[in-house]
Amino acid sequence: MELRQLEHFVAVAEEQHFTRAAERLAVSQSGLSASVRALEQELRTPLFSRTTRTVRLTEAGRALLAEAERTLAG
Repeated sequence: MELRQLEHFVAVAEEQHFTRAAERLAVSQSGLSASVRALEQELRTPLFSRTTRTVRLTEAGRALLAEAERTLAG
C-alpha cells in the first residue's frame, strides 16, 4: 500500500466520482482507476460499490477512509 494509493482512494471517496477525483488530482482517470483497483486487490476486498452512475463506499471502504485520512494527515 502506497501513500499515492491512499490519496487516490480518499479523493474518489470525497468526490464520489472517479473522473472528478482524477481532475482534482491532475491524473488520468484510467491511472486513478488502476491505482484504486490495485489497492482493492491488495486488500482483497472492494472499497467502492460502482454503477455506471454512482460510486459509493462499501463497509470496508468506510473503515479504510478513517484510517487513510489519519495516515495522510500525519
